[in-house]
Amino acid sequence: MSSSEKMVAADTTDSPDQTVKMLPALGHLLSYAKRYGVRITIAIVCALIGAGLNLAGPSRLGDISNLLLAGVKKSSRMDLAAIGRIGLALVVIYALGFLFNYAQGWLMADITQRLTRDMRADLTAKIDRLPLSYLDSTPQGDTLSRMTNDVDSVGQSLGQSVSQLVSGVAQILGAAVIMFATNWQMALSGIVSALVGMVFSLLIIRRSQPYFADQQRALGAVNAQVEEVMGGLDVVTVMNGAAGENKRFRTRNTRLYDAAWKSAFLSGIMTPLMIFIGNIAYVVVCIVGGALALAGTISFGTVIAFMVYIRLFTQPLQTIAQAATSMQTMTAASGRVFDFLALPEMEDESAKTAVFGNVRGDVVFDHVRFGYSPEREIIHDFCAHIRPGQKAAIVGPTGAGKTTLVNLLMRFYEVNDGAIRLDGRRTADTTRANLHDQFGMVLQDTWFFQGTLRENIAFDTPGVTDAMLDRACEACGLGGYVRSLPHGYDTRLEPSSISAGQRQLITIARAMIKDAPLLILDEATSNVDTRTELQVQKAMDALSRGRTSFVIAHRLSTIRNADIILYMEHGDVLETGTHEQLLRKGGRYARLYNSQFDRQEG
Repeated sequence: MSSSEKMVAADTTDSPDQTVKMLPALGHLLSYAKRYGVRITIAIVCALIGAGLNLAGPSRLGDISNLLLAGVKKSSRMDLAAIGRIGLALVVIYALGFLFNYAQGWLMADITQRLTRDMRADLTAKIDRLPLSYLDSTPQGDTLSRMTNDVDSVGQSLGQSVSQLVSGVAQILGAAVIMFATNWQMALSGIVSALVGMVFSLLIIRRSQPYFADQQRALGAVNAQVEEVMGGLDVVTVMNGAAGENKRFRTRNTRLYDAAWKSAFLSGIMTPLMIFIGNIAYVVVCIVGGALALAGTISFGTVIAFMVYIRLFTQPLQTIAQAATSMQTMTAASGRVFDFLALPEMEDESAKTAVFGNVRGDVVFDHVRFGYSPEREIIHDFCAHIRPGQKAAIVGPTGAGKTTLVNLLMRFYEVNDGAIRLDGRRTADTTRANLHDQFGMVLQDTWFFQGTLRENIAFDTPGVTDAMLDRACEACGLGGYVRSLPHGYDTRLEPSSISAGQRQLITIARAMIKDAPLLILDEATSNVDTRTELQVQKAMDALSRGRTSFVIAHRLSTIRNADIILYMEHGDVLETGTHEQLLRKGGRYARLYNSQFDRQEG
């Protein structure tokens, strides 16, 4: 699938009407977080205790108000000792409330970081279990966005929203109970007016949730395009494709802007709405409380306490409104994360116990059939027998199925019918990891990471000595380059400082260091000059001696010494033999070889 097709797929797979539902996404997240159930329970208990301590204060304030009012009415000395005791009790209550609230905040921060760490680890492990077909058909930027932006959104929103919701709900329920226990008329008038705001908030949440989901999808599409354009910036520049890419980016960026603006606008209404409703409830309580106090039904201290309680009741509504905004981002992001974790995986191989021991390298393709889709078969009844130590060259025009054969041999894809056998054993009967241990691989597309030269050459191969590195680097023409580095093999390399040819040589040296019994060389000399090619070819011949090797080559001059050449077209082997035999035959291989020779002469 091309880059443009992948980008289209990223834009159309998750359409705006396929919104992430909050309850299922929250259910997945709660199920995922149950491993930290004890910590979460302790955090919730701390939040409840903190809310309860905060609710214990207003009644004490009412007692102080009644003592002050009694002293004024009697024109006598106030009971300062009693007022002091109540004040000290308030200090202790609010100090304990601070400690419990701090404890639950610290616990939630710890839980959040652990949870996001686990998510990233699970996503990374998931990638290792995904079939190559998914990675071939999905933009890398979208996958990276799920591992970075979406996981970060889940972590940030979870840390804010859960603690706010728990303490807010506890405070609302506690305040409601105390208010009804104190005076039901004032409680009912204040709570009814505040609940009106909750109804509007629920309507806003329902309206804004699709935009939060669309925002995360649009962000993934933007990241996918940026990653692909940056990876092929030289091609985009040479082809004068910047204008077209910029146009596509503006389209995706505008979609992201629209979704982000709408979600921010709708969710932003909730906080001022809650403030407005809270003020209305405050006014209603003051009016009703004043009327009841004048009628002698309640004391002045009760009115003072109620004014604080209604604030304690409405203030969490504002907090819950903010938490609901965070939760919408969290559910949209977690939906994308859990959708990725639910993708179909390669078959479970934990029950496979068969392993390859001392591999001789006898490879048989036994009536192999394969297609990337059921209606499009690429390899048709392919049969071949590569004996131990032989060098098998696979040649043919573009699209003949050469690289597909290698993918099947390595079990990057599974055959639809038939079997591939190594030393008489089906490769499907052992684990992929054990099969991959038998192969060294050098591809046309080199893989290189930031690190030292030693780390790049000895990648995942333990016990590599400097002497082993010297032999490999000298064999593939890297000796002079290594000696030119300031710290030799321990020099930290940057991608911009290494040419394409040097990258190819490093991957060849990596294959030499692995010293596997079988080799796969997919256009291994395509990025080196003619002089270096001869040196690399000589090294490869030495490396291939005694090992079964598969060489995919378009440059036919590099495979003239192959023991067997398989000429393929449209998934079928049309000609088989050595270089001399196929030239004498004068068939398709001979015509292809002569055409290359004529071009070189010309």
